[in-house]
Amino acid sequence: MSGIPENKEGDVYHQILKQYWGYDSFRGIQEDIIRSIGRNEDTLGLMPTGGGKSVTFQVPALAREGLCLVVTPLIALMKDQVQNLKQRGIPALAIHAGMGRDDIIATLENCIFGPYKFLYVSPERLDTDIFRAKLPRMRVSMIAVDESHCISQWGYDFRPAYLKIAEIRSLLPGVPVLALTATATPQVVDDIQARLHFARPNVFRMSFERKNLAYIVRRTEDKWHELLHILRKVGGSAIVYVRSRRRTKEIAERLESEGVAADYYHAGLDDAAKDQRQQRWQRGETRVIVATNAFGMGIDKPDVRLVVHIDLPDSIEAYFQEAGRAGRDGQKAYAVILYARSDKTTLQRRIPDTFPDKDYVKEVYEHLQYYYQMAMGDGLGCVREFDIEDFCRKFKYFPVPVDSALKILTQAGYLDYADEQDNASRLLFTVRRDELYRLSTLGDDADRLIRLLLRNYTGLFTDYAFINEDFLATRSGLTRRQVYEMLVNLTRLHIVHYIPRKKIPHIVYTRERTDLSQLRIPPSAYEERKQRYEERIRAILDYAENDTVCRSRRLLRYFGEKNEHSCGQCDVCLGSRSRHGGQASAKAAIRQRILQAVAARPLTPAQMLEAVAVDKEMLADILHDLLDERCLVSENGLLKLREGTK
Repeated sequence: MSGIPENKEGDVYHQILKQYWGYDSFRGIQEDIIRSIGRNEDTLGLMPTGGGKSVTFQVPALAREGLCLVVTPLIALMKDQVQNLKQRGIPALAIHAGMGRDDIIATLENCIFGPYKFLYVSPERLDTDIFRAKLPRMRVSMIAVDESHCISQWGYDFRPAYLKIAEIRSLLPGVPVLALTATATPQVVDDIQARLHFARPNVFRMSFERKNLAYIVRRTEDKWHELLHILRKVGGSAIVYVRSRRRTKEIAERLESEGVAADYYHAGLDDAAKDQRQQRWQRGETRVIVATNAFGMGIDKPDVRLVVHIDLPDSIEAYFQEAGRAGRDGQKAYAVILYARSDKTTLQRRIPDTFPDKDYVKEVYEHLQYYYQMAMGDGLGCVREFDIEDFCRKFKYFPVPVDSALKILTQAGYLDYADEQDNASRLLFTVRRDELYRLSTLGDDADRLIRLLLRNYTGLFTDYAFINEDFLATRSGLTRRQVYEMLVNLTRLHIVHYIPRKKIPHIVYTRERTDLSQLRIPPSAYEERKQRYEERIRAILDYAENDTVCRSRRLLRYFGEKNEHSCGQCDVCLGSRSRHGGQASAKAAIRQRILQAVAARPLTPAQMLEAVAVDKEMLADILHDLLDERCLVSENGLLKLREGTK
């Protein structure tokens, strides 16, 4: 079906919005994006966290015949959005890690023959034989690509699997793509459109400015007491971000001992624990969640009043996204970084950890062959579970640089290292079928669960079968937690052997074992990525150490957005008020010196810094103002006085 006719589309889209979401009008640039994709135009939407990205593809997809294919790396977001769509009476499905082959095939068949409007998939699924075989038989109306910055090698979270989307487009000629992201520099914006094969550039930008969010950097050598002080001063729900899993628990327990209701969250917890802690926090039973960056994706809690970073993230993009989880309800909120003198050294130390020497990377590759006893020329297509602790123990490595080395080898094309690979739960009956029927003291709920297992899974008495607790909970009327606890109890009674879903890293060989003399790590996999990583480290350090430029303006400039005004509420703006008179006159004097310098001859920014002899950040701020005011012009890297400027 082609797009909705121009003279009707607004009415149709507003009707859908009202029918399913209960709103009378769209927000910001939502309608502009919807109209664009409705005209079958490839479209890129830049919207800050909490800007309502999902509506921009869900509404036009409902106005079109067929199925919307949604590509997202966030399993939590998939599950949340599928559940929300179903609650609105909209049929939707998802394919993600943890599903068995039979479940995946059944889901794809449902998309071919059923009335489904949305199929959510991870980018890794796009390259499987099953998906490629079934896709041409689906009536795909549009493709939505969430977190689309992941397709760009210039992006902070590049994922090679995203590059497969362009191949999928070739299988679906004429189907438009809507790319969405909350974090993209101008360079990434151009790269997204090129890599997704846009017919022409077509970008809609929503201002990233958050007028209700105050950005604060607190310099302190006592982060614990500063955190406690802030939490007591600012009420309401809060997220505290740290780098290590161990510290999430330590800080949460210390907060509890101080009377602050807190819990912790990280990727190492099992799914049941994650769901339980997340729900308690979302309901307000827990005030503070102390977490690694594994927390927050796909979680929509509008009344978060405070986000505190005890440890600096390694990019402006990551910080902006995490800080943006505060104040989505439009009320006043705070994003605070606690910054100590040692943080700079800690952050810079991540560079060699993230990009160990090439010789080290090659050595890890060689030891991997010994670990798996892989012969020369073997390996292509082999899949192996990878226990990083066991590997490091055997070859006397530290886990962090090994993890980085494997990711570099993935970028170089030698293997595929999936460090967060989900393994579905498995179950085997350890009693004979006739013994099972003689059991009579298990209770009604357990009996109902056992009957469900026997009815929906085959071969349970001879081999382990992959099971899905969410499916069992839905069919039995029990909660997922009840299903989990019941299966654990049946294991204790030696009736079944239940292996809960867990995350085990996997290594997939994408090439046969290569001799070290022939192993090549190209600049695109190492030098170029290292340079971009170093630039991002410098950017976040400059942001944390800056005390002259409004923090909101600085963040917006990083993402290519010009902003003529300061926020008036960050620590820089508030601090400048007390010294406003003296600083204003100092800035006026510097402006005059700059104008006099370029009146004599055009200068490069570096020459300007030498000629004016002023703080680099102050100079950059004033030059931005002069360029925005068109007092100066930039030609071929030289700053010149605009004609008519005095």
